[in-house]
Amino acid sequence: MDDEAIIKQIGELAEEERRLEEAHHGEGLSEEDQAKLQRLQVTLDQMWDLLRQRRALRRAGRDPDEARERPGDVVEKYWQ
Repeated sequence: MDDEAIIKQIGELAEEERRLEEAHHGEGLSEEDQAKLQRLQVTLDQMWDLLRQRRALRRAGRDPDEARERPGDVVEKYWQ
């Protein structure tokens, strides 16, 4: 996946997250929607991490395709 595809996916996920939150504005999210929102947020974190890895590898003169998606439990522990 190249940078453009990652950025496009980040945008799509962020839009889906926004729609989900707006659909329940003023109400609480159902358990199902809370789980969906959590999955979206983890996937967003993974995509941002992958993009950062690719950019760092490129700056270091290495192949950005060496970047790998890390598990959600790894990226969720990062400081924002």
